[in-house]
Amino acid sequence: MLRFKSLTSRIVFLHIMAVAVAAIFLPLLLLWLLNSEINQLHREAMRDQAADLGQNLAVDSSGKVQLNLPDSLRGLYSDAYGRYRYDIYDADDNLLFSSHRGAPRLPASADRISGASATKLVGGQTLRIQVAEDLSHRDVIIDDIVSNFFRRVGWITIPILLILLATDILIFRRAVIPLLRASEEARSIGPARTDIRLPTEGIPSEILPLVTAVNQAFDRLEEGFHVQRQFTADAAHQLRTPLAILRTRIETFDASKGTKELHSDIESMSRIVNQLLEIAELDTLVLDPGETADLRAVCAEVVGSIAPYALAQQKDIALRGTDSPVRVKGNAEMLQRAIFNLAENAIKYTADKTSVDVEVHENGSVQVRDCGPGIAPAEQGPIFQRFWRSDRQRTDGAGLGLSIVRGVVDDHDGTVRVENLPSGGAQFTLSFRLAKAAPAAAS
Repeated sequence: MLRFKSLTSRIVFLHIMAVAVAAIFLPLLLLWLLNSEINQLHREAMRDQAADLGQNLAVDSSGKVQLNLPDSLRGLYSDAYGRYRYDIYDADDNLLFSSHRGAPRLPASADRISGASATKLVGGQTLRIQVAEDLSHRDVIIDDIVSNFFRRVGWITIPILLILLATDILIFRRAVIPLLRASEEARSIGPARTDIRLPTEGIPSEILPLVTAVNQAFDRLEEGFHVQRQFTADAAHQLRTPLAILRTRIETFDASKGTKELHSDIESMSRIVNQLLEIAELDTLVLDPGETADLRAVCAEVVGSIAPYALAQQKDIALRGTDSPVRVKGNAEMLQRAIFNLAENAIKYTADKTSVDVEVHENGSVQVRDCGPGIAPAEQGPIFQRFWRSDRQRTDGAGLGLSIVRGVVDDHDGTVRVENLPSGGAQFTLSFRLAKAAPAAAS
């Protein structure tokens, strides 16, 4: 089958096929309708003739049926004319009158005989009147109309359909002008001009949902570009301060002292760079729908890796909850990053000589609790924004850890909830979708 890239070419091709089919079948349909109408008119004429004959039947004084035909009807049924004939029968099927006395009765059906019959009550007697026409002597005008229909009339449907096709093409090309205008607008859209939208005025109603969806997609792209530009600006701002401090320390570097401060600055910058790389990786992450991870094992890995850091801060961290594997849908490495950032953040804010608890539940959720000051209700939403910090004066972080947590949760179609505990401290709850259990192996 032919495939057209152009919508106009496809519609024109299909329309040509429809015109070709119509050019063949339309004359045949007209011919059938013409024959049907001719036959209907013929049957009505035969019934009228039978009725006219009935009007000329009468009963004389002796009770005998008489047929008194006027000269016009007598000539119509004469042997010389030879086209029409009639037979009149009584109730016992005895032939009373006939226009052709020597000819046999009219057959019930014949290829070249067509007629009609009627009953007439005359003087208490029921008479049956049959009228027939010999089709071999049919009207010459009607025969010419039928036999010459294709040659004289049928061909005219082809130019008419071609004119309709050309008109449809013009109408269609006019109808797609708004689409062409929209495509011209779309060519202007780029990273530097994300504010342009496709015009919806004059767009056909069948195409309008597509144009609207494209404009909505452009809205999301513009928002994404804005977020990326804002992210770049914030990242540059966050790196500018530690770089300036590092430059100053190097310029005033004293070999006998200052090494510790340099290491601290380098560690701070390395952390920011690593978090920026994690965010960039999250923005391009595409999860495998069939990938699963053991949430219990992920949390155990996090607790084991961050325990030395907690002990160095004179704090503790404990793994609680179920000891059984908890299979969830997701990437183990990305889940580990999210939980690690939560645990690290909790260790940073929990009080000295207290413990941070990481509790795993069989429903696919994990809770991270600390014994810190808690989080003000007004800040429980903004804390997940990139570069957000409640205390702008602090320089021990860039405000990226919790935004990484939010990004991992969103990529895994999970949820994150934060609340303050009655005993003090904050609790973060991450919930992920459980993976379907693998079928047991057959014995």
